[in-house]
Amino acid sequence: MILDTNALSGWAENDRRLLKALPFDRPLYLPAIVLGEYRFGLKSSREGEIRERWLEQVCAALTVLNVDTDTARHYADIRDELRIAAKPIPENDIWISALTRQHTLRLVSRDAHFDFVTGIQRVNW
Repeated sequence: MILDTNALSGWAENDRRLLKALPFDRPLYLPAIVLGEYRFGLKSSREGEIRERWLEQVCAALTVLNVDTDTARHYADIRDELRIAAKPIPENDIWISALTRQHTLRLVSRDAHFDFVTGIQRVNW
């Protein structure tokens, strides 16, 4: 499963409903885009240093997914599909969707707009 930014935040906050939904017997993945969004949020957080240390431990335990040329192809396809369907979603979420589709994984997110993207399955909690 791939974690969206709100899932990573939920994990940091020990959201019990989220933790029950995560399969800790299988690998979890973290898009580099999510890392950027989360670290940006830490810049204005009173708990920034503590959460940054926690994030370093999480990154060591999970696989971080980086964007490559295959991701870029999925990104272009998804963006075009959303344009044709007149269902825009935030730019970073298109990249997260591209990584999700590329690696044929499920996405853990509370953002319902991911449901507009064909070929991915969103897990809500």
